[in-house]
Amino acid sequence: MTMMMNALEKKENNMNYALQLINIDKSFTQAASKVAALKNINLAIKKGEIAALIGPSGSGKTTLLQIAGLLDKADSGQIFINSIDASKANDQARTEIRKNNLGFIYQFHHLLPEFSALENVALPLLIQGQNRDFAFAEAQKILTQVDLVNRLEHKPAELSGGQQQRVAIARAIVSKPSVILADEPTGNLDSVNSGAIFDLLHSLAKNYEIACLLVTHNLELAKKTDRIIEIKDGMI
Repeated sequence: MTMMMNALEKKENNMNYALQLINIDKSFTQAASKVAALKNINLAIKKGEIAALIGPSGSGKTTLLQIAGLLDKADSGQIFINSIDASKANDQARTEIRKNNLGFIYQFHHLLPEFSALENVALPLLIQGQNRDFAFAEAQKILTQVDLVNRLEHKPAELSGGQQQRVAIARAIVSKPSVILADEPTGNLDSVNSGAIFDLLHSLAKNYEIACLLVTHNLELAKKTDRIIEIKDGMI
């Protein structure tokens, strides 16, 4: 009975995590020799939790983010996203998991220049196969929440840097993913806009109970997150 209760508690606890990396190892080959990028990484982030990933250049931050986002494959270990085991998924299944469970925000917004703000934000829902009217209604709702209701038809070149990043956040949030992976989302902004963008991301992630792993060199912003995770030489 005790063993059964422990197993049930463990299962329930695992369901509270939106992202789990278990015993992740990753190496690259350079000049005919293997270089360990990640060493026995264990990391779990709960729904609604915002964690900052910090560390010096070359410490493994980007590699960890790419593996967590199923953009690269680990040499060994397990990855669970919203309790889905993505460790042994084929490329098609990984694409489906990404499409339905993950949102990405980068230092540079990567908006499609020929599309309006509304079209850029609706795109993830259209890719999911959602009805066009629904996709655009949801996009407008999120853009209203990020205070861009008056910029719906503006293209990226017609928006300021801070506004472009707000659109990028709206695009990442619109499909209500389980996890958002953010790589230096404020790195291209001044201090005022950086604070505003972080506060916006924090508010939306909490509101929709989305787990967020945020790579940053900004220690002031990192201190505002729920938890700081430091990585050095591929180890947490």
